[in-house]
Formats: sequence, structure tokens, C-alpha cells
Amino acid sequence: MPTRSRPWRRPSAVKHMHADKKKRDRNRHRKSELRTVLNKAEKKMAEGNAEEAQALYLQAASHLDRAAQKGVIKKGMANRKKSRLARRLNQIAVA
Repeated sequence: MPTRSRPWRRPSAVKHMHADKKKRDRNRHRKSELRTVLNKAEKKMAEGNAEEAQALYLQAASHLDRAAQKGVIKKGMANRKKSRLARRLNQIAVA
């Protein structure tokens, strides 16, 4: 009896494995992009540049909403991060 190099899997399981890999790669890319935008916004806020921080806040909020909509992060997490960024932005604008 010949030995198999891989254990037997149902065709539907193999399809799900391929789809899951695609989703995982796509979500990883979206999450990485999101982190980059958030870091840029936080950096500008730390520098105290209100105008650039405002533009980056809007971009970050958009990315957060899109990530939540796509299921990459949860809706509550997106709202919490937007709220914290807005609070920091308001502190810069007042100062």
C-alpha cells in the first residue's frame, strides 16, 4: 500500500483552506495599512501640527471604518480608536 504525502481532505475543505488563506492575506494587508495610517496620525499629533493632524485623522477614521466594515477589526475597537484620536486632536487644537 503506497504512503500518502498528505492526509486526505474533502474537496470542500481544500477550497475553504484556499479561501481562508486569501482572506488572511487580505486582512493582514488591511491591518498593516491601518496601523501605518494610525501611526502617522499619532506622530503628527505628537508634533503638535494641528492642520496635518486633522487631515490624517480623517484618513485614519476612514480606514478604521472600512476595516470594521470588512471585519478586520471590531466596530467597538474602531469607535474607541477614533474617539481617542479625536480627543487628542481637540487637545492640540485648544493648545
